[in-house]
Amino acid sequence: MKTHFKTLVISDVHLGTKGAKAKEIARFLKQYRCDHLILNGDIIDGWQLKKSGSWKRKHTRFFNRVLKMMENHHTQVYYLRGNHDDFLDQILPLQIGNLRIQTDLIYESNGKKYFITHGDIFDSITTHLRWIAYLGDMGYTFLLWLNRVVNHYRFKRGLPYFSLSRYVKSKVKSAVSYIDQYETELAKMARAKGCDGIICGHIHQAENRMIDGIHYLNSGDWVETMSALAEDHEGNWQLIFYNEIDFKQLQTPEISQFKKESDLPENDLLPMKKVAFDRPGEDLNPPTFRIG
Repeated sequence: MKTHFKTLVISDVHLGTKGAKAKEIARFLKQYRCDHLILNGDIIDGWQLKKSGSWKRKHTRFFNRVLKMMENHHTQVYYLRGNHDDFLDQILPLQIGNLRIQTDLIYESNGKKYFITHGDIFDSITTHLRWIAYLGDMGYTFLLWLNRVVNHYRFKRGLPYFSLSRYVKSKVKSAVSYIDQYETELAKMARAKGCDGIICGHIHQAENRMIDGIHYLNSGDWVETMSALAEDHEGNWQLIFYNEIDFKQLQTPEISQFKKESDLPENDLLPMKKVAFDRPGEDLNPPTFRIG
């Protein structure tokens, strides 16, 4: 039996680009079951699709996997808008069965409240100076291309995956400073909304730590680090990295420290309330949904 989480959070898949690890994330989702799947922005890269990106069959398979989770396991799916999939502004908020598409939400579980947002609304460059954001996106796209070339040769030599772009970001002082400021500002926003923590993406930097009493969680991405956030049925959060998963072990009964589906009571979930609201920044106390 596969590992069963209460909630999985993934972000920054950037489907439609060459750097998207569509096969890997589809395989990842095939190994796990969850009550709630939160797609926290930049799942589809509309910016690249307008320019040089292309949609592949493997990109469609990702959504096929999500649909199977909804159909076979009754997974509740929340697709939150990011800056690269801002075309969703034309339809949100929208609810179709177990799928909700919206701006952001407040998630309440085991007595704690988390504000969940992609994170671009706190990035003044992306929000107010869009042409600079596009320019930066071009440079980042080149860095990801170089990352693929480097890892192609590393694979041939039997070496493990190496995230070149993550290494560069860790060495550039301005990038390190930006990330620190970004995380601090998000923690402040969570406190302003009366939440215990914040869950975001956007900067492709997976993290799970406390900032001034606020639980800061970043799900990372699926073009570099290939990471996700997972919450067990006791409210504990952890980061999962694809390259650290032993897929053979996952097929055995003794697969994880987390609870299995058979261990859960039949009525583990309480009825959910509507959680979408129209635009960020208009309401510091948006609706919540409660689990367990």
